[in-house]
Amino acid sequence: MLAGRAVPNRDLDKSLGRRGNVESKPLFLTVPEPWRSPALAEFPSLGLGVALREPHFEQILTQWPAIDWFEATPENHLGPATVARAVLRRVAERYPVALHSVSIGISGLAEPRRTYLQALKQLADEVKAVWISDHLGPRDRLAADETRVAFLDEDLLARTCARVRRVQDALERPLVLENPSSVAGSQQATMSEPEFLRCLCEETDCGLLLDVANVYASCLNGGVDPRLYLDAVPWERVVQLHVGGLEWSGRQVVDTHEGPVDVAVWELFRTAWRRSGGASTSLEWDGAVPALPRLHAEVLRARAYMPGGSASDEGLVERRRGEGDLVAAQAHLATKSVL
Repeated sequence: MLAGRAVPNRDLDKSLGRRGNVESKPLFLTVPEPWRSPALAEFPSLGLGVALREPHFEQILTQWPAIDWFEATPENHLGPATVARAVLRRVAERYPVALHSVSIGISGLAEPRRTYLQALKQLADEVKAVWISDHLGPRDRLAADETRVAFLDEDLLARTCARVRRVQDALERPLVLENPSSVAGSQQATMSEPEFLRCLCEETDCGLLLDVANVYASCLNGGVDPRLYLDAVPWERVVQLHVGGLEWSGRQVVDTHEGPVDVAVWELFRTAWRRSGGASTSLEWDGAVPALPRLHAEVLRARAYMPGGSASDEGLVERRRGEGDLVAAQAHLATKSVL
């Protein structure tokens, strides 16, 4: 990869996510290839993976399918003498495994639980996890929106940076944080989300898990062109990409982590995968989890959006119900002149 950094235009970047006409002005001067922080340089590009789910344990252990890697939710495997932990250990002997936590609570009011961090580190060491990730949000993810954060400003940035440093010290490795999904932009915000993420990564040397579905949902709900968001992403920090299903809820798009990935999200993935230098990609499908071959086939759709690929080659051009609405909404958004 070529060395280089994105050079921010802070005045314009702060307007991303708030109202104001900036459509004709570039948010960033960017380089074509991401520069990788030394702290993240050893993180490999794993290919296309899926989440490790209990209904698939038996098939994985008996058939060892040709899946590039697995993403495991550590909360499901923390019991020291459980079947789930034993399965994870066996899977980790054959596949790369990343741990995607939901319980650290980086931007929550309460401090991360020390006992949880100790258990998380022990599990990561045991299965030789390639990295540990979590959400930029509170840990009570099941109570409402699992990734919702307070409005973004310098005070929240300072508190979050201090907490990330403490967590990384406890885990003895860089933390990888996922961008949130939001239902609307905040008029109180003094920083755009990409600016907040960039500053957070630079101050703490943490990595970024870019959830492409979250980008699409947040931008559509907030009246922001997702292409401008991608222009402002600190690509040198992106370690992993997420894709997942979306649904309409009234007038808003919700990142449900259920069902096939919409074409609109795949089109954003095309740009994200290229600009991240081919970051490891995993599919999130948390509800009504299908059979493992169906799950794997869905993430393999990513190949159609990589250089040299095509949807017709994959035989996966079908569009599910509601997908047309999302694409139409994106087309409508592209005609707007305000952010």
